[in-house]
Amino acid sequence: MVKKRQLSPQSVWDVDAVRLAFEAIGANPKHIPRLYNHMIRNPGGGWADLPDFPKAARAALDAGFVLHTTRLLTVQRSSDGETTKLLVQLQDGLQVEAVVMQYDNTGGWVDGWVAAMEGGKRTTLCVSSEVGCAMGCTFCATGTMGLSADLTAGEIVEQLVHASSVSRIQNIVFMGMGEPLNNYEAVRTAVRLMTDPSSFALRRRKVTVSTVGVIPRMLQMADDMPGVSLALSLHAPTQELRQTIYLERTGQRVFVEYVMLGPDINCTQAHAHQLGRLLQGRNVLVNLIPWNPILSPSITFAAPEEGATAAFHSILRYQYGVNCTIRAEKGQDISGACGQLVLEHGGAAGGGGGACGSKSGGGLADLEDLLPPPRTQAAAVAAR
Repeated sequence: MVKKRQLSPQSVWDVDAVRLAFEAIGANPKHIPRLYNHMIRNPGGGWADLPDFPKAARAALDAGFVLHTTRLLTVQRSSDGETTKLLVQLQDGLQVEAVVMQYDNTGGWVDGWVAAMEGGKRTTLCVSSEVGCAMGCTFCATGTMGLSADLTAGEIVEQLVHASSVSRIQNIVFMGMGEPLNNYEAVRTAVRLMTDPSSFALRRRKVTVSTVGVIPRMLQMADDMPGVSLALSLHAPTQELRQTIYLERTGQRVFVEYVMLGPDINCTQAHAHQLGRLLQGRNVLVNLIPWNPILSPSITFAAPEEGATAAFHSILRYQYGVNCTIRAEKGQDISGACGQLVLEHGGAAGGGGGACGSKSGGGLADLEDLLPPPRTQAAAVAAR
């Protein structure tokens, strides 16, 4: 457990902090949705010019809140223009990363399903929830650093605010630095604001929270964040309980992230058969993520050998009927894996499961590519 951070001033994007401030002065909380709607529609503006805003509420915000507690240090764009990595500095000097990834699968297909569910073009933001990570995954840039701090809800939302200046964001994945379910309250508060129809208005199914399997919080998430997608980082073909418990509680399909570690740590054909037997018949969607080389002397893993990922995919998909795709390469030329950019800048860092910018030998790119269009799913299944 890391020490709780107290920001001063606080982020106006921390909705719970704003609500407490309003309650302390007797201001009606009904003005809070108007506040966020105004700021989102007027980027860079604040609450000073918000019409019919109570003077007491304005004074409370002036006294204890700012539009941004974070600042954008660097913006790195990949050579193909599809990936933009943001290095964000927090109020106390710590640093985190967020990654904007643009996808265009118009006319593409996923195992017989049309990938272009809503026009084929979309932009996904990968956000961080902690500085560092306590989970200790040895193949992850952040896993070697330990946990430095939990982000506040406002600091999480500010990543979306910064990213919105780069592109219009349609999807959010909590796959950046940290284990989101270990910073549960802040993540829950941030997700609620992101999906609030009066603020950012993202669809719940467009928000995905990734976890290595914090079971009590997975159960709580089912109640607190209904409709939000869960991605389970299952990097070995074992530990069945982690992937079944959420299914039983919600009935929702679960994404399974599987980082392929070569040459034969977890990506041989024997491993594929083990994973296939584990997941066969379950309502899951597997995303194979070939390991992204990390610029750190303490991490000695290797990417899978050529053809290994395709063979692994083929076994899962065609021998066991497990819906599966391969994560496409994004941003490797800008140190796309989570934690790399902070490592290069020498800041306190931490990265999640390496989902951002993972190296791949091809295939499709995004978690949404794993979801069949509802209108065509039955027809696709019947056609197999």
